[in-house]
Amino acid sequence: MKKVKDVKNRKAWFRLYKKMMHGRYKPTNFVYVGEDFKDGSFIISNHEGTDAPMALEIWMNRKITMLGAAEMNSGFMQMYKYQTRVYYHEKKGWNLHLARLFCLLATPLTNLFYKGLNLISTYKDYRFLETIKNCISAIEKGQSIVVFPEVSENGYQAHIEDLHLGFLLIAEKAYKKGLDLPIVPAYFKIKENKYIFDNPIPYSKLLEEYKTRQAISDYILERINYLGENY
Repeated sequence: MKKVKDVKNRKAWFRLYKKMMHGRYKPTNFVYVGEDFKDGSFIISNHEGTDAPMALEIWMNRKITMLGAAEMNSGFMQMYKYQTRVYYHEKKGWNLHLARLFCLLATPLTNLFYKGLNLISTYKDYRFLETIKNCISAIEKGQSIVVFPEVSENGYQAHIEDLHLGFLLIAEKAYKKGLDLPIVPAYFKIKENKYIFDNPIPYSKLLEEYKTRQAISDYILERINYLGENY
């Protein structure tokens, strides 16, 4: 069998680490509605806990770079605090003491995984400008950017209620630099282990038709939910 080149250019130790996770994360079926997306696209996806990012990293051999909370891309203690209180307790509804106990084992493994992931950190303050800069740099190198902007204060839901608008600042800044990003709504169906990608649509076309960030976000949200409900 011909060996498949790792186009993500991950380090050897990380490629081995991912192979060890194949038993936990079974091969994902990637489905494309219309045209396949090209390198340098902007993928807007639901999250489904850790499963959607894992499916992309482990099973999609494409040039992709994901965005994630800065706390998940930091040192051990910051990640531990974020995983226990925010991720497992607030978003997944775990008992806080159980989350703290579980993360004594989970956080070291998660921390190791994120060190190999080359994640782009996102922030809720002025440092988001650095996020935008890093995203544009990755896109210019042929990477597709994946962002998970769903509002998840009440946990990750099958039907997404709202999206944070920050991701559109990336598309706006790229457009001003002459990069008309193909926008690709996507939905990961965890029970079917299926990742569905919508037909790419240029950001300029969305801007022409919907005018405002909120209107564009509402359209993308509608498409994400449509993919989850109809495919």
